[in-house]
Amino acid sequence: MSKKATLLWIDLEMTGLVPGKDKILEVAAIATDWEFNKIAEYTAVVKVDPNLMKERMVGEFWRKNAESKKALMAQNETGESVEEVEKGLLEFLDENFAKQSIPGDEKGEGKIILAGNSIHQDRKFIEIEMPKLAKRLHYRMLDVSAWKVYFEGAKGKRYIKRELHRALDDIEGSIEELKWYLTFLK
Repeated sequence: MSKKATLLWIDLEMTGLVPGKDKILEVAAIATDWEFNKIAEYTAVVKVDPNLMKERMVGEFWRKNAESKKALMAQNETGESVEEVEKGLLEFLDENFAKQSIPGDEKGEGKIILAGNSIHQDRKFIEIEMPKLAKRLHYRMLDVSAWKVYFEGAKGKRYIKRELHRALDDIEGSIEELKWYLTFLK
């Protein structure tokens, strides 16, 4: 297999948004090239203490997304430890990404660019719960939400994306969203 992926799209579903208190529940990753063609995908369920899930998965967001909450809780028993999921992600990187440097950034040391929607938030969880993965990531990220801010604020254009709050679906939606924004540049 030729290692031709250049972007690592990740989406995490968590018990909430507070790194250190909340935990990763579900992970999806898609490896793409610069044209956003899917090269490979990875999904995993992280097993979390059910009591923590009950304690942290409360509030308006979880009331509005009750079906996602129910599905995430139901699949928890089939999950693996966060260490096993991190190991799987590292194997995924080894299989799909060659050592690469980013043009104009010779100090990138072959690290991988993380992409996604509000990806900075997911990265906080990665840094705490998956430190080996964090070390493989470049400091630069491709954040779709920056495009969203610009197009909604400056151009009055709004992309309507599906809101299923499941990791794989959310990544696929983020890739579609960025492709949509880029059509305005042609």
